[in-house]
Amino acid sequence: MTVRIAILDDYQNLALSLADWSRVRERAEVVVFDRHLGSIEVAAEALTSFDVLCTLRERMAVPAELIDALPNLKAIAITGKHHRTLDMAAATAHGIPVMATGSGADGQYATAELAWGLIIGLLRHIPGESAGMRAGGWQTTLGTCLFGKRLGLVGLGRLGGRMAMAGNAFGMDVVAWSPNLTEERARDAGARLVGKDELFRESDVVSLHIVLSERSRGVVGAADLARMKSSAILVNTSRGPLVDQDALIAALRGGRIAGAGIDVFDREPLPADHPLRALPNVLLTPHLGYTVRETFEAFYRETVANLEAWLAGAPVNVTNPEAFSAGG
Repeated sequence: MTVRIAILDDYQNLALSLADWSRVRERAEVVVFDRHLGSIEVAAEALTSFDVLCTLRERMAVPAELIDALPNLKAIAITGKHHRTLDMAAATAHGIPVMATGSGADGQYATAELAWGLIIGLLRHIPGESAGMRAGGWQTTLGTCLFGKRLGLVGLGRLGGRMAMAGNAFGMDVVAWSPNLTEERARDAGARLVGKDELFRESDVVSLHIVLSERSRGVVGAADLARMKSSAILVNTSRGPLVDQDALIAALRGGRIAGAGIDVFDREPLPADHPLRALPNVLLTPHLGYTVRETFEAFYRETVANLEAWLAGAPVNVTNPEAFSAGG
């Protein structure tokens, strides 16, 4: 019987053009899903006949309930090294190997670059002014300069360090905080370590670059937002659940902060009727942080290599090798 492979959440319908799938397609039927499948019930019905799922980062969750509902599923190919919304224990129990790729290092700074796009877009009112131009109008707003302002970074890892570098180039005062950040590490990255309260109270731009975990979930809460200047903006290109969404919406509606640039959300895709879509002081992008050609080419090239190895009976880059001794 023909092996069936599903490529999930290929919104731009580019997966097949970004890598050479010819050898895979000689041995299997490859079907692209360019829409999000939504509920577990919808996904289970659409995917029931497939042997392999190819995911793109964490766009579609693969919980135990979905794995249980796919009787033909034999392998999962993920992009990146981790998929936090995939139930690895369930995959392993069913004897389903999960094959990973690298992190897409060619585009590793893409998220930081997008964060600066959101910052500048907000401070210079670029989306509104551009829309006004298209409607025949002329300038209606007054922008804010980056030079001399304070950039507060929540998290100073690889991407946070890239943000610090750019902030210094813009002539900003760069400060940072995270639970384990040291003065030496902050100094080496071009920032100054401050307390969390001070960061939110004194920064003109607060940008999040911290990994989501149970410890960091909700790390930005109502009290933090209340400390911010009324002229300050918050930018989140990391993970939606880092911020108390209800508190952020309340702060934006009440004008307690000037605006927010948001690329990541508690639920993705963001529902069409979500209140964030209606707020005039929010610049929204649909999780574009990592979506650059360099990253996608690396992801799909390595996915193809993983699939070729699996089809040949010699899987590689398997993150749960214990699956081979499970599932009967």
